[in-house]
Amino acid sequence: MAFLNEHYLKLKAGYLFPEIGRRVKAFNDAHPDAAKRLIRCGIGDVTEPLPAAVIAALHRAVDEMGVRETFRGYGPEQGYDWLRAAIAHHDYRAKGLDVADDEIFVSDGSKCDCGGILDVLGSANRIAISDPVYPVYVDTNVMAGHTGEADSGGAYGGLVYLPCTPQNGFIPEPPQEAVDVVYLCSPNNPTGAAATRAQLQSWVDYALKHRAILLFDGAYEAYITESGIPHSIYEIPGARECAIEFRSFSKNGGFTGVRCAFTVVPKTLMARTAAGEKRALHPLWQRRMTTKFNGVSYLVQRAAEALYSTDGQAQVGQLLAHYLGNAEVLVAGARAAGLTVHGGRNAPYIWVETPAGHTSWQAFDKILREANVVITPGSGFGSKGEGYFRVSAFNSRANAEEVARRLQDLKW
Repeated sequence: MAFLNEHYLKLKAGYLFPEIGRRVKAFNDAHPDAAKRLIRCGIGDVTEPLPAAVIAALHRAVDEMGVRETFRGYGPEQGYDWLRAAIAHHDYRAKGLDVADDEIFVSDGSKCDCGGILDVLGSANRIAISDPVYPVYVDTNVMAGHTGEADSGGAYGGLVYLPCTPQNGFIPEPPQEAVDVVYLCSPNNPTGAAATRAQLQSWVDYALKHRAILLFDGAYEAYITESGIPHSIYEIPGARECAIEFRSFSKNGGFTGVRCAFTVVPKTLMARTAAGEKRALHPLWQRRMTTKFNGVSYLVQRAAEALYSTDGQAQVGQLLAHYLGNAEVLVAGARAAGLTVHGGRNAPYIWVETPAGHTSWQAFDKILREANVVITPGSGFGSKGEGYFRVSAFNSRANAEEVARRLQDLKW
C-alpha cells in the first residue's frame, strides 16, 4: 500500500472558508426563507463586473486564437515578455524601484505562489508568521512538514508567532530571536492594517542582520489611500537583498475568477546551502516554474495587460473606489451599532471586536442566524484573531448598506 504525506494529518478541522461554507449550507437548508435574504461578507471574493478594457482585450485575444496566423499554444511558463515588461514598468520602474522584467514571474494566483515558494526554501528554516494571518501561510508550511503538531489552541510547534494586536496597530514587530523566513502582509488580511515605512524598514533591517528572507504579500496594495504608506517592500532600502514580493490582479482588477498574479524574485536575493554556500533563489524559482507550471493562458495575460492601459487604470480606480466606499459604509454601520472597528481605510476589510461574552464563532453564528449575514470569525486566522470578526467590503453598495443596517438591529 502506498504511503501518504502524514503532515496533512496535522491540519486541524477544515480550511477556514470551507468550514464557513459548511455552516452556511446547514443554515440555508434549515431556514430556506432566511436563505433568500442572505448576504455574504465572508470570503473576500469580488462582486463587480470586469473592467470594460479587460473584456475588450479578452474578445481580441479570443479572435486571435481563432486564426492560424495568430493562434498560440504553449507560452513561456514565466509569462509573456510584454506582460512582464508592463508589470515591471508600471508597478516598479515608473515609481523609481529597481525591478527588471525577468524578475517578474506571472502565475495564476498569489495563493498558489505563497505555497509554492516553499519548494525552493529548505526544511531547516525557522518560520515566523503573523497572528492573526491569512491561513494559507500556516497550512502550507504544515503540509510541507515545517511544523510540529498543533496544540489545544491551534498553534503549531516549530512556528514563531508574531502577535498583531491593537497595541502594535496589528502590524507584527520583529522578534528578539533569529528566524529565517518571515511572512508579512500589508495591507493586512484580515485586519486591514497597513505597515508604515518605519515598520517595514525595521523588518528589512532585521532580515539583513539575520540573513532572513521576507515573504511580502502585497495583494491589497492598490487599496492604500494614505500617503507615506509603502505600496511595495522594494521601496525600503536593502529589500532587494532580503525580500520576495507577491502581487495579484484578483482584488484590483476583479480577477478572482480569471486568475492572474505575479511574484517578484530579485536576482540579488540569496539563501544558503547546508554547507554554508550562498546561492541565488531566482534561478531556482525559474526552474520550479518551468517544471511545475505551464503558464497562465494567453487570453488571461492579454486581459491583465489591459489593466495597465489608460482606460484600464481608470476603470480599476472606479472598482477600488467602489469597494473602499463599501468599507466606509460598513465601518459607519458597525460603529453606529456600538461595535469597536479597525481597518477599512487602506483595505477592503473591517476588523470588528466581538461584544463581551461572545467568541468569534459565536458571533459568526449569531450574525448568520439573526442578521442573515455571513462574516468571517477571527479565530480562523489564528489565536490572536479570537475576539474579532472580519467583514468583507466586496459587495454591491446596496448590500453594504443593508448589512450596515442589519448590524445596527442586532441585540447583543
